[in-house]
Amino acid sequence: MTAAPADSAGAMVYVAVAPADAFRIFTEDIDAWWRRGPKYRVLGGARAVLHLEPRVGGRIFEAVTADAGAPVTVTGTVRVWEPPSRLVFEWRARNFAPDELTTVEVLFEAQGPGTRVTVTHRGFAALRPDHPVRHGQSPAAFLRTMGLFWGDLLTALRLHAGA
Repeated sequence: MTAAPADSAGAMVYVAVAPADAFRIFTEDIDAWWRRGPKYRVLGGARAVLHLEPRVGGRIFEAVTADAGAPVTVTGTVRVWEPPSRLVFEWRARNFAPDELTTVEVLFEAQGPGTRVTVTHRGFAALRPDHPVRHGQSPAAFLRTMGLFWGDLLTALRLHAGA
């Protein structure tokens, strides 16, 4: 977990591929490396597929099938698309009100023969302390939990990139 301001949680991992490959794996292979289960996916992940549309304004969503017109659950919107170095997207939990959102920034930085991938998830200070997304945790405990969440996901990314 990286040091992050009181409003954010973060994690970092080294992947043994070049930044362009790390960016591509993060975005194009998102369903393959993003962990499954109710902790990581809105639809639980057993049959759902996670998608990231590769452009500014693109959606991050889950769908039970890949068929056009199938019902989807949108959890994010791409705000910055700068391959191979930076990706920023808005993120909304299922229990967010329409005006509530957080922001996830992902940086891909060359480090030796590989890439340091850093995730910073911001915007939690705007959510009330008793917000359901916090699951009864204090703001500080919730940020630690979110840092561990992203650490788990980035470990899965590292393993997938190395396969």
